[in-house]
Amino acid sequence: MKIFVAQRAGFCFGVKRAIDIALQIAAKGKHKKVYTLGPIIHNPQVVEMLRKKGISPIEDLKTKKDIKALIIRTHGIPMDLSREIMAMGCEIIDATCPFVKKAQDYAKLLREEGYHVVILGEKDHPEVKGLMSYASDDVTVVDGKTPLPRLKRRVGIVVQTTQPLEALKRVLSDATEHAKEIKVYNTICNSTALRLKETETLAHKVDVMVVVGGRNSANTTQLARLCIALSVPTYHIETSSEIKKGWLKGAKKIGITAGASTPEWIIKEVKEKIRDIGG
Repeated sequence: MKIFVAQRAGFCFGVKRAIDIALQIAAKGKHKKVYTLGPIIHNPQVVEMLRKKGISPIEDLKTKKDIKALIIRTHGIPMDLSREIMAMGCEIIDATCPFVKKAQDYAKLLREEGYHVVILGEKDHPEVKGLMSYASDDVTVVDGKTPLPRLKRRVGIVVQTTQPLEALKRVLSDATEHAKEIKVYNTICNSTALRLKETETLAHKVDVMVVVGGRNSANTTQLARLCIALSVPTYHIETSSEIKKGWLKGAKKIGITAGASTPEWIIKEVKEKIRDIGG
């Protein structure tokens, strides 16, 4: 049995930066009450690792009265929430991915220029919720799969950083039927596009694909869907403990890919578990 690991499997730049920031804060021990607003990244194992180091996620600011420092997660937060945190007087440690920051800036710019802002992404995703606040109330969120709603004549488009390029192409094609003027900021992270392309190439060469990452991770789910669409037996797992021997029966080539929020140590454990099963 041969095992192939996608070169870009695991932490992207923005996630690594956020984790490094959190670990530095934990190591300094300056604050005893440090929290992240929501999970810092979409990976339960990393969140638990940080919790053990004294950095815990909270979903609602009102549940904690003793916040000394708050880490803003990679996905960013809405503008009104940012103002609320500043009013609390606690220290803000911004770990928002720089690429997400850029998308926020573009959403704000399009709004100021008078465009009807359209965001391609998942409406309930924290990154998109943040983008919506920069685009004002007159914003439309589309998923790239369903037909577009009625748009205005001047449309400005920004994209959730983890969306596939194909989805943007579909939205642009449909938008030309609605608008007379379209301004587009392609804010898809290059790492996401390369990871998808690399995974597709790998999937064509193997008998089984194992996709590693949080089940609440949008980009990890996209990787799994891509492999399934290619008719390759695909298994989306979070840790090596989920692997079953039966998945690998008769397989000679196993491919491993992982989402942008999956740490290297989890990928390594998955590889070792597969190697142990294959002898």
